[in-house]
Order: sequence, then structure tokens, then C-alpha cells
Amino acid sequence: MTGATGATGATAPGGARLEVLGLGAAHGRTAVLHDVRLTVDPGGWLAVIGPNGSGKSTLLRSVLGAHPHSGQVRLDGAPLTGTGVRARARQVAYAPQQPVLPEGLTTRDYVSLGRTPHRALLSAPRAVDRRVVAEVMGRLELDGLAERLLTTLSGGEQQRAVLARALAQQPRVLLLDEPTAALDLGHAQQVLDLVDSLRRQDGITVLSTLHDLTLAGQYADRLALLSAGRVVAEGPPADVLTPAALQRYYGARAHVVAGPHGPAVLPLRGPG
Repeated sequence: MTGATGATGATAPGGARLEVLGLGAAHGRTAVLHDVRLTVDPGGWLAVIGPNGSGKSTLLRSVLGAHPHSGQVRLDGAPLTGTGVRARARQVAYAPQQPVLPEGLTTRDYVSLGRTPHRALLSAPRAVDRRVVAEVMGRLELDGLAERLLTTLSGGEQQRAVLARALAQQPRVLLLDEPTAALDLGHAQQVLDLVDSLRRQDGITVLSTLHDLTLAGQYADRLALLSAGRVVAEGPPADVLTPAALQRYYGARAHVVAGPHGPAVLPLRGPG
């Protein structure tokens, strides 16, 4: 779905095919990722799941180019290595789980930073920039917080502002590291509904990590299960979220229930 026109009146670039080929990464001398291979088609959503410490966040930062790695990351067949920061930011946006939030910025000013890669250096915001920012803030229910200092917002509100900044970049690929971590269930659903809408309407490609397995199963097209830095299962949610896999890789007892939009994981309490 390339070249769709959004409510801002700006032409969306459409999603890109994302390929991760033999990616390896380490923290110091400790290897974290081993020969990771993943592909996300334009407009697709791949959610990376796995127990704590499996390397999920390192994988996203490596794809972004913010963490040293071996292997290759390609966008529509072209390597991202060597791409300038501004050029890459017009293609790939990243919403981290624990962002560094600058002091003294209002919510609107912070979200507006997402338009920086699309403007000449030191130039003032254009009409299209203001329209994109206004639309994104409206869809994430941030209008009433526009003039509030970013640092005075609640954790959930800050999380939505971080996502809004990423979406304001109008990227072809959106990297989301635990986008629902600080959100209550209602706002978590709103955020994931918005991401789902964007990829369906504008073709944006999504690679995310998700801690909540039921949300992962409900929203993503495909899941990749990461354990000890290796992809141990990949495919449709119903094929990856199995009681056997949850027991083996999470040490969890659970039922997996089929639903209209994907599987839901029901934890089981122990005996006694």
C-alpha cells in the first residue's frame, strides 16, 4: 500500500520490506544475539517475544543502528549500513521503552521533533509539519496535554508522547520497544489499534517487542520467539504461542485459547 494519503494531506511513503540477515550483537564480551534472521513484508507486523534477558531490546537497537552488530539489515533490499542519521530517520522511527525525556519542552514541542528529519537544518516548522503533529496528537489523545511540560506527564502519557514523536516522522518502518509497558489496558488497546490502523491504511511496516503475549497474539501478523539471543520459533501467532513453547522457554503453565483475532494466553495457577 504505497503512496496512501493520510488525513494530514501529506503523502505517506508506504512501508518497506525489512530484512535482518545473520545479526549478532554483544554487550562488552558477552554475546547477546546469535545469527538472528527475520523478514517483515511491507505493511506487516512482526512482534518479537521472549523471556526477560533474551535480547529483544538489543535486537531493535541493532536494527536501528544504535547498537554495534554483525550481519546486515536491509530495507527493500538496500543495506542500511552507512545511511546518514537524517536519511535513516526518514525511513525508520524508534520508540524506546525507557526514553530520555528532555526538560523544558512542552508535549507539542517534543512531538514536533519527529518532523526534524523532513526539514532543512534550523528551518521553522512548515504547515505540513504542524498538520502531521496535530493529527498524531489527536489520535493519541494528547491534545489536552499539548502545553504541559513533558516531564510533568504521567508515565503512560509520556509513553504516548514518545510514540507520537515516532509517528510524526511518517516512517516506512516503525520500531516499538514494549509500547504498552506503562499503559493501562484501555490506553494499551488504543495505542495498538492506532499502530494497526496505520499499517493497514498507509502500509507502514512494524517490528515491535511485546511483553504481553495475549496482546502480541491479538495484534501481530507473525511472532518471533527469542530465547538466549536466538530465534527458536517464528510464524503465525497460533503456531508460536503453544503451551509446550510457553513451558519450555518461559517456564510457564498456561492454556492458549483461540479467539477471533488471534490466540490468548491464560496462565494457570499451581497446585495447592
